Amino acid sequence: MTRDRTSDANLIDGATRRLQSALQALEAALERRLNGTDEQASLADQIHTLDADRSRLANELDDAVARSRRLETANREVAQRLDAAIDTIRAVLGGQDR
Repeated sequence: MTRDRTSDANLIDGATRRLQSALQALEAALERRLNGTDEQASLADQIHTLDADRSRLANELDDAVARSRRLETANREVAQRLDAAIDTIRAVLGGQDR
């Protein structure tokens, strides 16, 4: 009977150690999971910030492209007017030489 109690005690001790080890592994896994959740939240915040920056930069780029096109159009118009003015001046000066 003493032998059975000793054997039972050993079994219980072994089971207790395995249970404690399993609980420690579960706690470690839970901590890793919580840290992972924090990292995911941080990454989500970073993605949101990057998306907002991308949207802002896309708008700025659209504005800059539109302004560039307006300037190109104005430049062409000025060049045409200058060419016309030069032609008029040449015609006037050419008429004076005669």
